[in-house]
Amino acid sequence: MTGFHVLTNAGEQLDIPEIRTIGAADLVDALKLGWRDFWEKPSHLAFLGLIYPLCGAVLAVWTSGNNSWPLLFPLISGFALVGPFLALPIYEMSRRQELGLDTHWRSAFDVFRTPAFASIAALGVLMLITFTLWLMVAQFIYEAHFGPGSPPTFTAFLSEVFNTPQGQSLMIWGNLIGFVFAAAVLSSMVISIPLLLDRDVGSAVAVLTSVRVTLRNPVTIALWGIIVAALLVIGSIPLLVGLAIVVPVLGHATWHLYRKAVVPPAGR
Repeated sequence: MTGFHVLTNAGEQLDIPEIRTIGAADLVDALKLGWRDFWEKPSHLAFLGLIYPLCGAVLAVWTSGNNSWPLLFPLISGFALVGPFLALPIYEMSRRQELGLDTHWRSAFDVFRTPAFASIAALGVLMLITFTLWLMVAQFIYEAHFGPGSPPTFTAFLSEVFNTPQGQSLMIWGNLIGFVFAAAVLSSMVISIPLLLDRDVGSAVAVLTSVRVTLRNPVTIALWGIIVAALLVIGSIPLLVGLAIVVPVLGHATWHLYRKAVVPPAGR
């Protein structure tokens, strides 16, 4: 069992990364570098990014078929809670581009052979639990305002939300509680998975490092969260198709944000 590790690295001493102070200029530069990396392999990365619009379409069809319209927005918005894990192949493309390795789209899935994959999988499970909890809370909020059941059509659901006092209260409480979920995931996951791809420090150390980066740079990380949310909304407007470009660019940009926020180990 000495070779198995999830929470910490495999060595006898903890590898605690050193972090930096970053600003808005670093976010702009990370986005520019993300776009540059995307443009080097746009067809490959757009293919990887198609998972988002395809999953969004599946969710929309599923909710319509089951008359679960109240869950449509929580499902699509909560999709961002597991986004850091689903962007894993894109982080790997960034890492390989940086090292001058093969960047064919199939090579992105070599990430499943990384020594830190157990730690990354543990974070993926944590994100999935958070996503499920968010859906349960969203369902509870809806039923607390309108009771059990679901409107028969999407039009009826929209009328219920926008034209009733209960609907206005639903939007306020739903967005407030959703913000808490998003803030918790952002602070703990903003650089966790890129860090694990780069250095096998363990999931606990990766999350701790992400929180440390957030606490040192609260305004910058909050601004990053706003940028990510805005770009995801923009990419979702044309029937989610824009996410095939937005998600890869954000994935690359997140890798470069990690590089700016965390000091490489000695001798790198």
